[in-house]
Amino acid sequence: MNVKLLYFASLADRAGRTEETRDSAARTPRELYVEVAAAHGFAFAAERLRVAVNGAFVGWDHALAAGDEVVFVPPVSGG
Repeated sequence: MNVKLLYFASLADRAGRTEETRDSAARTPRELYVEVAAAHGFAFAAERLRVAVNGAFVGWDHALAAGDEVVFVPPVSGG
């Protein structure tokens, strides 16, 4: 199935892009993150990130559907 991924902050830097459409057999955000982390060399463990699907924060075991927009939100610092 095709999903659209959006990347922010350090994940966008590492991926070299802010978004991509990916054909994946992943059924959950956790499976999808394992796939894209391997492809782009992401160093964060999933537990350090938040995940949103179609604009809403969800759990890592949320069921994905074709056409979903998935965002992995890395930890940020600021002041």
